[in-house]
Amino acid sequence: MKIEVLGSGCERCKQLEKDVVNALAELNITADVSKVQDLKKIMSYKVMSTPALVIDGQVKIAGRLPRKDELHKLLKDTPR
Repeated sequence: MKIEVLGSGCERCKQLEKDVVNALAELNITADVSKVQDLKKIMSYKVMSTPALVIDGQVKIAGRLPRKDELHKLLKDTPR
């Protein structure tokens, strides 16, 4: 699984990255997590507000932080 956290480096973007890493650990799921701050790359996903969460090339959440249970469900429901 490839996970990208899109954002400019704001506090909410950093929080999303931290939440993703923690959720992966709690669920015992391995994934390649990267932070994307390049505006052109973010725009290529047609994301207009950050933070955004991209899993395997699909935007799952944009413009907000997900609840813990919502994040767990997104991670568990993604095929590996």
